[in-house]
Amino acid sequence: MENKRLLSIDIFRGLTVILMTIVNNPGDWGHIYAPLEHAEWHGYTLTDLVFPSFLFIVGISTVLSKPSEDQLLKSCKRALRIFLLGLSLSFFSKIKAGDYTLVLRLLAMALATVAFLGDYPLRRQFWVAVAAFALLIGLCFSGIEDFEHVRIPGVLQRIAVVYLVVSLLHAYTSLRVQIGVFMASLIGYWALMHFVDVPGIGAANLEVNKNLAAWLDNYLLEGHLWATSKTWDPEGILSTLPAVATGLAGLFAGRYLQGSPKGVSPEGGSPEGVSPKASILFAAGAIALVAGTVWGWYFPINKALWTSSYVLVAAGWDLLLLAVLQATVHSAIFADRYWKPVLIFGMNPMLVFFFSGIIPRVLGMIKIGDEGLTSWIYSYGIEPLFADKMNASLAGALIYVLIWAVILFFFDARKRYYKV
Repeated sequence: MENKRLLSIDIFRGLTVILMTIVNNPGDWGHIYAPLEHAEWHGYTLTDLVFPSFLFIVGISTVLSKPSEDQLLKSCKRALRIFLLGLSLSFFSKIKAGDYTLVLRLLAMALATVAFLGDYPLRRQFWVAVAAFALLIGLCFSGIEDFEHVRIPGVLQRIAVVYLVVSLLHAYTSLRVQIGVFMASLIGYWALMHFVDVPGIGAANLEVNKNLAAWLDNYLLEGHLWATSKTWDPEGILSTLPAVATGLAGLFAGRYLQGSPKGVSPEGGSPEGVSPKASILFAAGAIALVAGTVWGWYFPINKALWTSSYVLVAAGWDLLLLAVLQATVHSAIFADRYWKPVLIFGMNPMLVFFFSGIIPRVLGMIKIGDEGLTSWIYSYGIEPLFADKMNASLAGALIYVLIWAVILFFFDARKRYYKV
């Protein structure tokens, strides 16, 4: 297969970004439909499948990206820039300068955008990222009051770590080693969580705030964890181990797609080889889904802990969706005609991810009376239009998606795509 972008992957990524935007931006956090909320602890919802889908796509994209002679440098640079984008979001609300706070925060985010999304020579990108990483981590542990509780883990941070491990495994190891790492991370994590006593707590367990992963987070990153829990983090240290397996699941799917005789026809029609690929992907997805469900009876499916059963279930759903897209998206013409609103999200995901974290924070600082601008627009411009508050909240999220669609169409028309 030619080393080119598969339309099905862009659509897959676009659907994931759209769903992420919806679940992260409801009009009213007190009124959300159940599938658009995370499971309280064990179990999973549609929302719980968003994050692993990003890691699955990271694995696929690693295989399909153009090989580089400077692969180690490229991988480290990209991982650092992704990590720093996430860490910049954590710093946003910690920057304080009296009446000039908003201005200073915007300037800091503008600098982060140029530094970590800007296109300039590779080695310069790497050293800028190294210097910025040292500065921000140094501030976290500097003893400066404003920065003593900056959250270090996060979604982009986990994506960065998983990308780095998966990309290096892909570049420098064999398929046999990659499968070994996949199995070892799932089984090893299960063993750690089930058999290792928790210091200060007692026997191994999967309870909130009392499990081994929570203890390790609090031991190594006390004061720099998720603000909601303060003592553990859903993107913490130990649970990143099985998250690597999620990225590797995508890597295996990407290797299969890369090794297949045909990709997606650029002109039209239904190219030879699409149906067999879709069938194999569908079968693999069904097997993973069943295996994860069965394992979940003994090691519960849990997104916050990123349990091994959760890895398999999430990968199963990802494979099923990828199979459907592989079977139905046959040409660039077809994709551009019917999937364009989704494609634009899939081709500029980091732009949406980063600025979706900034825009609500900025608008929340602009006050109309006692309300932030976003809340005021929702309260007086959207909510009164709906009798049901759940529908109003969903409408608020969908309007935000539409606003992003307009922005992305603008960038797409000018062929501007931002990558780390």
